[in-house]
Amino acid sequence: MKNIQKGFTLIELMIVVAIIAILAAIALPAYQDYIARSQVTAGLADIRGGVTAFEEIINKGTPSTFDNADIGLADDTARCSAINVTPGETGELECVLTGNPKVSGESVLLTRNTSGAWICSVTAGIDAKYIPGGCEP
Repeated sequence: MKNIQKGFTLIELMIVVAIIAILAAIALPAYQDYIARSQVTAGLADIRGGVTAFEEIINKGTPSTFDNADIGLADDTARCSAINVTPGETGELECVLTGNPKVSGESVLLTRNTSGAWICSVTAGIDAKYIPGGCEP
């Protein structure tokens, strides 16, 4: 009577472990990039909420006398270590990013131009692959 081998050999298991390690080595950097981009986008979302109130204050004729609380923005959030408001006709909303080291300390900004349009931009330290659509480097 012959012994029939059942199960996996040690070599087969080692090959599977090596394949999983290679896949993990490829996936981890891609995931880190995804996290950095999502943090920049979330920081932009944190300050975008203040645009409407900012415009209302401009329309009331008091563009130089308001702060974060007046336009419904917190001083900081989970994604922004600081939210800065520069009042005025050509004011600015800024989120100083925190979290992922690839974007931490950098800023995403919404700037109002003289025609009333809002322009999104980021500081030079943010790699182009992390910049949300519609923003300028």
